[in-house]
Formats: sequence, structure tokens, C-alpha cells
Amino acid sequence: MAKISIIGAGSWGTALAWMLNRSGHELTIWSIIPAEVEMLKNNREHRDKLPGVHLPESIRITGDLKQAVMDREVLVLAVPSVYTRSTAHSMSIYVSEGQRIVNVAKGIEEKTLFTLSDIIEEEIPQADVAVLSGPSHAEEVGRGLPTTCVIGAHTRKTAEYLQNIFMNEAFRVYTSPDMLGIELGGALKNVIALAAGIADGLGYGDNTKAALITRGMTEIARLGMKMGGKLETFSGLSGIGDLIVTCASKHSRNRRAGFLIGQGYTMQAAMDEVKMVVEGVYSAKAAVGLAQKYQVEMPIIEQVNQVLFDGKPAAEAVRDLMIRDKKIEHSDLPWE
Repeated sequence: MAKISIIGAGSWGTALAWMLNRSGHELTIWSIIPAEVEMLKNNREHRDKLPGVHLPESIRITGDLKQAVMDREVLVLAVPSVYTRSTAHSMSIYVSEGQRIVNVAKGIEEKTLFTLSDIIEEEIPQADVAVLSGPSHAEEVGRGLPTTCVIGAHTRKTAEYLQNIFMNEAFRVYTSPDMLGIELGGALKNVIALAAGIADGLGYGDNTKAALITRGMTEIARLGMKMGGKLETFSGLSGIGDLIVTCASKHSRNRRAGFLIGQGYTMQAAMDEVKMVVEGVYSAKAAVGLAQKYQVEMPIIEQVNQVLFDGKPAAEAVRDLMIRDKKIEHSDLPWE
């Protein structure tokens, strides 16, 4: 049994707390929002973000960050990506040398183009930082449905230790040394999911969705490998696996926001309607910044940015993708 704190009480953090508690670990959930702390204490359920998932009395709920961080063997950082830096900064003074932090959020910081583990390591250099990602909606993990993810860490020892912590009969975990690839796949797939949702909102069909998923994965892998990620990662759970579930699932907030935009909502109106953080909106500009920095062509992500931030009509963006210059699908395949 390990002493674990979940830093962030959103749907994903709450689902992981429930799941880890079932495996016999000692759980604490921390939230910066006093009303959320009181709601979880009194109701033992996050009625806004994860209704129907009951938190046992053995799970401690707190708003005291020092109490949540100190003397914990594992800290699971589950705040939205836009709050990763500020939360890590606040945590830093309480984190001991070598304390393990597992980031489970997905995003890229727009200003610095840092991955979230880069941010955590900058703010908490004494921590042993790892990442958990894969096709894993909180709504299903919180029901105990079979789910498979991947843990990325700097050392095999840390990865295997965390694999043992997280893995149970309903939550299978693989390990990988490719933290960068795992994080890029997790962050950039949210932008492609916005595109998939926009296509659905416009009334397009399965052909369009399949094309967006396939070519979107090509864009992600093209950039990721240029930055040092591995192709195997992008063809695995945190790459194509996460992309498929986020583009297709009814639980996907990114797909839902894109659907509303395709129906004519503005970006802000769509986010307000979803009532949860839409990570793809925050990662979209960073994705373009990375594409420019590494000189990688990412036409789908560029068009998503124009729809989100420049007011470009969604149907026009799709048309512009369709009439781009003729291409060969894989330029490294020779003709006989």
C-alpha cells in the first residue's frame, strides 16, 4: 500500500483517486477551491464533473496543500494544463528530494512551448517526474471499465514502481522511456479532436472522421519525431489510441466543443457550454508555435487555429484542406 495524493479534484483526478483506493492505497484528494472541497467532503461525489462515482470515507479530502504533499510516496498532478505551473510552484516548498510526481494532464505551455513535465521539473527540480497517458476517459475509469495506459519516466526503476502502483485488474499499465513522445501525443490529439468535432458539427461523415484521425496522427508524429519522440510511441496507446478515443467518444470535451463550433458557436461560447476545461483550445497555439520552430507542416492544426482564433468559417477551413496541393502519402516510399 502506498500513500498517494491527487493534486486536483476534476473528473480525471477524482476517477484516479477512486481507482487507486480500490487497489488498497491510502488516498488524499486536494483542491484549491473551498466549495469543491466541501462538496466532496459532504457528498462524497463530484456531482458536477463525475456524477455517480462514490468516494469512500477512507479517501481524505483537503484544501491544505502542505498536508496533501508532505510525506506522500506519490503525488498525482491532475490540474488542468493551464494551472500546472502555478500549482507546481506552490507545491515546490513541500516536495522532498526524489519524491515521485506523476503528471496526468495533457497540454503544452503556449508561452514557453514546454511540455508539462518540463514545467514541473523547472518548478520542482528535486522531484522525480513521470507521466501517465493513454485512451482513458474518467467516466469509464470511474466505473471500473477495462482501460490501458502507459507510464513514461526517466528511469526503468521509477516506471516499474509506478506501474505496480497503478495497475490492477481493470487498469493495465505499460512502461516507456519516451516521456516526450507520450506528452506530445496526449497534448496534440486534443487539437485534432477539435477538428473531428467540427466536422461532426458540420454534418460530415465517417469518411471525413477517418481522414482527420489518420492525417492528424501523421502531423503529430511528424512533429514529435522531429523533436525527438519515437515513432513507436505515436503508433501506441498515447498516440493513435488516445487520438481515436478523443475524436470519437461521447465523453470527449474537445470533440464536444468542436461539434458546437461546427454548428456555429464561437470558441468561447462552445467552451462555456461544455463547462469544463477544453485542453485543445489551449494547446492549439502552442502546436502552431512548435510547428514553426521545428519547420514542420501541420495543415489541420493550422486550420483549427484559424477557426478558433481568426473567425474563419469551419466549412471554409475544411475546403482549404481538401484543395491543398497534390501530395504523395509517404514521400520516403520509392516507386519501382
